[in-house]
Amino acid sequence: MTYFLSKAGMDFFIAFGVVIGGSMLAGVGAVFMLMPPATVMFDTAMRLKIWAIVAAIGGSIDPVKVIESNLTLGHLSPAAQQICFILFAFLGAHMGTELVKLVCKGGI
Repeated sequence: MTYFLSKAGMDFFIAFGVVIGGSMLAGVGAVFMLMPPATVMFDTAMRLKIWAIVAAIGGSIDPVKVIESNLTLGHLSPAAQQICFILFAFLGAHMGTELVKLVCKGGI
């Protein structure tokens, strides 16, 4: 249980950090390129969301293979764990995107 919670927490914060960090650096780059930073940050956060999930779960197809192989063998627990890890990564990426939206658009 400790492994599951620590891995799920790490997936959440990695995805959150990818979105927040990428958006902030895009905003800094926008200032240097004389572009509107809030718009660039928001657009970058929306585009980074899926890549943040991929980075958090390992950046490969291995989690999908684990799900497929365990489901075909009838083992539901490892497949459910992988699905939970993906969901935690999605939650982290989504919360990062919503935070960027709140900062850039003023909560609209």
